[in-house]
Amino acid sequence: MRQAAKASAAPAAEAAPAAEPTSRTSALDEPRWHYRRSLASRVILMTTMAVCFAVALVALGAFVTVRMSLENSLDNSLIGRAHAIADAGIPSVNQNPSVPRWALGAGGVDMMMYNYQGHKYAIEGDNTPLALGSPERQVAAGHSAHSIRTITVNTVQYRVVSVPSGYPGVALVLAQNMAPEQRVLKRLGAVMLLFGLAGVIGAAAAGWAVARNGLRPVRRLTRSVEWIARTEDLQPLPVEGDDEIARLATAFNDMLVALSASRDRQRRLVADAGHELRTPLTSLRTNLDLMLQADSSGGLDDAARHELLDDVRGQIEEMSTLVGDLVELARDEPLRTVVEQVDLAEVVDRAVARARRRGTGLTFEVDTEPWWVIGESASLERAVTNLLDNAVKWSPSGGRVGIRLNHGTLTVDDEGPGIAAGDREHVFDRFYRSQESRSMPGSGLGLSIVRQVIERHSGVVRVDETDAGGTRMIMQLPGAPLLATPT
Repeated sequence: MRQAAKASAAPAAEAAPAAEPTSRTSALDEPRWHYRRSLASRVILMTTMAVCFAVALVALGAFVTVRMSLENSLDNSLIGRAHAIADAGIPSVNQNPSVPRWALGAGGVDMMMYNYQGHKYAIEGDNTPLALGSPERQVAAGHSAHSIRTITVNTVQYRVVSVPSGYPGVALVLAQNMAPEQRVLKRLGAVMLLFGLAGVIGAAAAGWAVARNGLRPVRRLTRSVEWIARTEDLQPLPVEGDDEIARLATAFNDMLVALSASRDRQRRLVADAGHELRTPLTSLRTNLDLMLQADSSGGLDDAARHELLDDVRGQIEEMSTLVGDLVELARDEPLRTVVEQVDLAEVVDRAVARARRRGTGLTFEVDTEPWWVIGESASLERAVTNLLDNAVKWSPSGGRVGIRLNHGTLTVDDEGPGIAAGDREHVFDRFYRSQESRSMPGSGLGLSIVRQVIERHSGVVRVDETDAGGTRMIMQLPGAPLLATPT
């Protein structure tokens, strides 16, 4: 039934969607134009642009406000003067008056009479060619209390106000040349432009100062990192303050600590591997030299030759096992996405079958329950095999090895001398061998491989002691007692 359930689990890897084309990713990875500039130049540019926008907005608001204020003041002045002149009384238009405008209170403005029929009568000989029209006729006809607008004559602008004159069907019109106000606005615009340019220049200088002083820690950090890259001197970087630069320096220090630890592990692995390989290589070379010397002096008898060849074969197997263990330990990358569902009980059964051939004089008591995990079947079998090999190696002749798998927890018990409490936290370290195990065969990598495989499968492994004083290895893996149905 277990094999049938396993056969029903189709590999989901075949149904995995095809990878998306990399054109979009490569397009997004292209550096944008503004990232090609230095950070200091970007700070200066952004500061200058922000100040330019602020200065332009303030200048525009001030200019519009002043213009509206001047225009409103002019309008109020013209309307007040027009009403005052009309209330004081104006000579009849039929008399073609020649009274001076200043005497009527209209000095500095053009004054005229305009009737509802569209006829204009100048006062004091005013000949300003203003194109009066409908707004003024509406006032003359009594349909509007007053009108005010701007009329342009030969590029010259006039502010024109009309009010009832006191004569039926006639409006009093005052026209003020706007050239003085326009000159004020031009001077105001020139002053704002000069101050705006000064503000922009000041902003650029401030941005340069901010970029120079504010980015000094970044430049110092960059020089330190470049020094580390050139010299591989993994000394921690100095951390000052608690701002973003300090956090970046702290992150770099954490990375340097991890890198230093990784380099130390690599060096220790190479050194330990060289030390462990030196022994079988030396023994192998010694045996080969002995065979060559024996052949040159007449040779060895068959029993001695067979014994020497068996010794050479054992040393070669030991080297092959050690090289395989080193290759397995070199896989420091995390477990890739594996969609294969593995029955841990079957893995244990296969590992027990291999262990029986090594421990011919031992009794294996196996009690397993189905437990499905997601992972690599070969790696899991290697880990379980290493646990069983450790139990076989330390079990006395005729002893018992207990294997129990219950709800994802695999327990391997032996009847050996056990592991001292001081050595239990080191038994899973690479090349670690206790004082009692130095005379035993092995490289000290088997249990390290077990821990690495189990951790890659999100599990845990630990060592304990049996009631009889032997060693108990406990391995736990996440999973489920039933085969998950593919969706």
